[in-house]
Order: sequence, then C-alpha cells, then structure tokens
Amino acid sequence: MYSKSNKKPHTVSYSQLNKHAWNERTQRHIKSNFYDVTGFLNGKSSLNNIELKALGDVSNQSLLHLQCHFGLDTLSWARLGAHVTGVDLSPVAIEHAKQLAVQSDLKAHFITRDIYQYFDEKKLEKKPELFDIVFTSYGVVCWLNDLNRWAQGISAQLKPNGIFYLAEFHPINDLLSGDDYFHTKQAQIIQEPTYTENHCNEIDTLAVWSHSLSEVITALLNAGIVIESFNEYPFSPYAVSEELTQNTQGQYELTHQGKKVPLIYSIKGRKC
Repeated sequence: MYSKSNKKPHTVSYSQLNKHAWNERTQRHIKSNFYDVTGFLNGKSSLNNIELKALGDVSNQSLLHLQCHFGLDTLSWARLGAHVTGVDLSPVAIEHAKQLAVQSDLKAHFITRDIYQYFDEKKLEKKPELFDIVFTSYGVVCWLNDLNRWAQGISAQLKPNGIFYLAEFHPINDLLSGDDYFHTKQAQIIQEPTYTENHCNEIDTLAVWSHSLSEVITALLNAGIVIESFNEYPFSPYAVSEELTQNTQGQYELTHQGKKVPLIYSIKGRKC
C-alpha cells in the first residue's frame, strides 16, 4: 500500500536513506492517532484479528518480531504472554519501544539493527537464541532488496518446527497504481509524506523494492519453511490510502472495475 510515485535518483546508501526516513517518521508516528499510543498504554492491543486468529495462544512462546518499528505489536504479543524480541533499523524507533516497555510494565528485548545485519551477527554466535515464532507484518517486504537472504535468515532463527507468520499488503496494488509487480534489483526511490494523519505534508525520501507473491513464497520454501496456509483478504485493517473506503465492519476496501481488490495476504509456515 506504499505508493511508488515521484521516483528520483539518489546517491546515499539505501539502508542509510531508509534509516533516516524512519527516524523522522517515528517522531510523527508516536504522536499520531493512527498508532494511538495512549490507547495502547491504557490496555488496547495494536494487533488485528488476522494475526491473532492465525497464531492463537502464544503464552510462554519465544517470539522474534522483525521490522518492529517502535514496538506496539511486539509489546501487544508480550501482553498475551509471549517472550518477545523486536528488531528494527531505526534507533529512534527502538528507543521509543524501550520507553513504551517501561511505561507499560512489559518485558521485551529490543535491538537496533538492519535485519540483514542482525542475521549476519547471529550466524557468528556459538549458541544463538532460537525462537518458537518469527513474526513480521504490514508494510515490511517492500523494504527488502533480497528475499532469499531474508527467508534464509528467518529459517535460521527458528527452532525445529517453529512458526513463521507474515501479514502483508497485497502487491496487486502496485500493479493497479502503475508500479512494478515483479521484482527488479534496482531500488525505486520515492518521495512522499508518511501515511499517518499528522504528516503535515513533510516529504520523506525512501528506497523500496517490488516483490510478487510467487517470489515471497518461493524464497520461504527454498529456505526450508513449509507453507501451512496462504490467505488473501478483500480489506485492510488500516486506512493507508485515500482511495480506500470504510465498510460497516470498520475495515477498508478498494474496488477495481466494480470488483473488490485483495488488499492483504498472509502466510503461515513451519520450519521443517
């Protein structure tokens, strides 16, 4: 659901470009109604029914949350009894996540790392911690330039029989908006405001990559993750585009030529 319009060349490294942008975005997100930090601190969960139903009871399960932003979902899993670790490339986001853990009196371990760097560092550990669940969701795949490396890294973090779960915006929206559906090695440089209501038209410059559904699934299968379920949903829990309309259930929908468009997909897999 991220628009890839306004593409312009850029010379800064992609990782540094995105880190700077997400440091800036975090400062706006933490104050937004979209994320509702006050509601979270008053006991509200930031998780959606899609992922809650898919993962079920997580009590006493170790859970690694990749690209965790400032930790609301990570800490919501902690409230449900999981032993959580969150990883994100933005030091500003991770600092806020640590503060929220203290404010909400929840145990969590947060790490500032690009996930590829995190995977590489874990390879060097003699006895790396392995997890029952690796979780990632909603606007994560587009920031990754190498899905095979991503999937192999996920597999390496899982215990035998451990679960991987992804809920993500459907890439068909890239196609409908005139952008690439299939992956190209060259990043697309975008310039746009963030998706929260308090963006004040401040423009961020970011690097993104398109990935088809087949690329995501094949990368996971090649990494030894057996797909147990794949689902597509004709709605989004988030109003991340002005083109979406809200239905009577409070979900957001998009139509194309009078037909509903898939907005979310999810994958649940298990390490064999």
